[in-house]
Amino acid sequence: MSAAFWFIVSVTSTAFLTFLSFVIWFEGRQKEREAHYRDEMARKIAEAEDSRPILEYVRANEQTDAQRVKLKVSIRGLVTSAVGAALMIFLYMLVPTSAVYLIGLFPLFVGIVLLSYSGFMMKPRA
Repeated sequence: MSAAFWFIVSVTSTAFLTFLSFVIWFEGRQKEREAHYRDEMARKIAEAEDSRPILEYVRANEQTDAQRVKLKVSIRGLVTSAVGAALMIFLYMLVPTSAVYLIGLFPLFVGIVLLSYSGFMMKPRA
């Protein structure tokens, strides 16, 4: 392979890893801000005389967090299933005479399991 190819590969991988590090950093900052705002709201509610609003606030936060987790699991299941299906198509087109495309069944089934788990087995918090 030529030197230009390896240069493009190195620049692309460096750019991707830099982007990935920024995404992770921004996500961490967002979680810190959300935790700060939640704690500040809970402190303000706790300063009130009635304790019932703080319990309702905590329950609402737990329910929202459970919905987010369920949504993330179902999205991961969809993405994993799509990767499995795309891998099967790609490998079939690459080597049509062999059954190597069946390797794509592994991520496809993992995605199906994640989807079924998020849809049927994840218990909503009451």
